[in-house]
Amino acid sequence: MASKKILMILTSHEDLVNTDNKTGLWIGEFTDPYYEFIDAGHQVTLASPKGGKPPIDPMSEMTENITGSNRRFQDDPTAQNALNTTLLLQGISSSDYDAVFFPGGHGPMFDLASNELSGKLILDFLSNGKPVASVCNGPAALIKAAELDPSILKGKRVTGFSNTEEKLALRSNNIPYTLEDRLKELGADYHTGTVPFISHTKIDGLLITGQNPLSAGPAAKALLHFWEK
Repeated sequence: MASKKILMILTSHEDLVNTDNKTGLWIGEFTDPYYEFIDAGHQVTLASPKGGKPPIDPMSEMTENITGSNRRFQDDPTAQNALNTTLLLQGISSSDYDAVFFPGGHGPMFDLASNELSGKLILDFLSNGKPVASVCNGPAALIKAAELDPSILKGKRVTGFSNTEEKLALRSNNIPYTLEDRLKELGADYHTGTVPFISHTKIDGLLITGQNPLSAGPAAKALLHFWEK
């Protein structure tokens, strides 16, 4: 497979509601896909609404949530530099990339869900036959795209962080809406895995979605398989 250019769009938002606790990017949902893409020989570009280093959800750096790719990242100055210097979303054109991937953490539910630049980019990728992948709360980015063009989610099989998982993660009272409900309201055919927090991905045409942190690597692999058809 020829080398592809993959854009990863990360959140710039760290504040929750009704709490002083912080959120941001769930680090493993960046590192797992990042290394899937890099190890397959592809080029990865990172962007975010505010540019620079995105906020990292402190919970994602706790020992029980650390993945092998997190540890690899800690010894990888090239990847660290890329994360610390994300490009401004404002200067990004979909024509420069072959696919886009949105990692989660609760941050995207606040900024990417309402970001017009991100929403238009998603529509550009889809209209040019390029895949759009996202994981956990990353599919919140699809909300703005669907507000601009309702047809992109209508009847589409998707997944994302579930209501049950929000309750178990004890964040239900700290977010403005639940992703599962919002995707359903926008007409998506939302699916969840049989058990919370197990890997679960959905592919519907150009849309690839993963449900939770354990789905980040599999969602990235699904994106790579897209080009192997």
